[in-house]
Amino acid sequence: MHIDIYIIDLLVIGTLLLMVTLGSGWISRLPLSFAIIYLVVGILLGPYGFGLIQLRRDDVFNAELLGRITEFVVIVSVFSCGLKIVRPLRWKDWNITTRLIGLLMPISIFALAIVGKMFLGMNWGEAILLGAILAPTDPVLASEVQLTDTNDQDELRFGLTSEGGLNDALAFPFVYFGLYALKDNNWNNWLKQWILVDLIWAIASGIVMGIVVAKAVVWLDKKMQRRRKADELMEDFVAISTILLTYSLTEIVNGYGFLAVFVAGLVVQRSYRNPEKSLAQLEFVERIEKLLEVGTILLLGSILLFKPMLNHAAQSLLVIILLFLVIRPVGAWISTIGIRHFNSHRRKLHPATRWLFGWFGIRGVGSLYYLAYAFGNGLKGEAAEQIAWITYTTIIVSVVIHGISSTPLMNWYEHKIANQTNANPPATIDEGH
Repeated sequence: MHIDIYIIDLLVIGTLLLMVTLGSGWISRLPLSFAIIYLVVGILLGPYGFGLIQLRRDDVFNAELLGRITEFVVIVSVFSCGLKIVRPLRWKDWNITTRLIGLLMPISIFALAIVGKMFLGMNWGEAILLGAILAPTDPVLASEVQLTDTNDQDELRFGLTSEGGLNDALAFPFVYFGLYALKDNNWNNWLKQWILVDLIWAIASGIVMGIVVAKAVVWLDKKMQRRRKADELMEDFVAISTILLTYSLTEIVNGYGFLAVFVAGLVVQRSYRNPEKSLAQLEFVERIEKLLEVGTILLLGSILLFKPMLNHAAQSLLVIILLFLVIRPVGAWISTIGIRHFNSHRRKLHPATRWLFGWFGIRGVGSLYYLAYAFGNGLKGEAAEQIAWITYTTIIVSVVIHGISSTPLMNWYEHKIANQTNANPPATIDEGH
């Protein structure tokens, strides 16, 4: 009797979901993230295990499929980040985000580019592309260190959530920069277009579209609901339609769809008088996000090959050590100099909080998407192999070390730092209600 591989895949994934769901109470107490479990299962389902998932077959790699899947995962995740944030939209209240995006991200990109140029034998185009691919911190895998709910005003969690929501979009200009530089070494030929179109227009139109589309959907929702209430089971699909409409319409006008969707999440959070509405949307979107996380990390595990990973192991190790232990921590420390709590401008951030910003630069699905995008837009040959395997290895190490360290470190932070500085950690809020 012949059983279709697809049916076996469904059996394995169904079993995995049942086990992690029923065992989530135990797993969440371990210094272990769900992503590590998905990664191990993905490896078992790949070419070194049962060969059930075959995104990569006979040296043919379906990068387009990986790109489409990761693209959808990221837009759902950045919308979720926007929905979680209830902080007023005032410049001074978003000081930490401005620093993390405006200082830390460029520091990370250019420091990685220098590493690529000086130690990895890359030209500037390849090196900047590597920096841009590895720059975004991940909104999908970082749920452990992000805002827990709409009552959470903790500065560390807010900073990491808003950074994860924004830098997946705002690393895009640098990806374009790297791709332009790959095709044409003479930067003068395209630098003006890059500044006008890929920097100014794409960011501005992303912000405007995020506001306009979200407000239009909310207005239509309210108007229709007054006439006749939607089916309760169907109502949460408004969130998915907001994500898809915002993303697609923004991409049509050449704006950054990721940025627009994050902004749309912020707008939706503030647009309903009944806070239960956006809360229900958040719960629905987070469930979809969790399901998509399973699929994406399974795919990542299934495309790993030991031989090319070993061939690039020394280069990957150099990038990982410098990125996780030097570039991100030092960049975060520089970026947070003199920064104060948004709810008490007299009090500066605790030094441990600043170091935790440096440690929790989790890499993941955003980097996978940018890598797949680069494959489809001019990255090929030996440079593609080199950048790909450095990226895969960096993400795997991040999944493991950040997955193991996030629970104990956040528990320590909440007991020792957040409680003592009255930073409104989630536990304190819950007790106050």
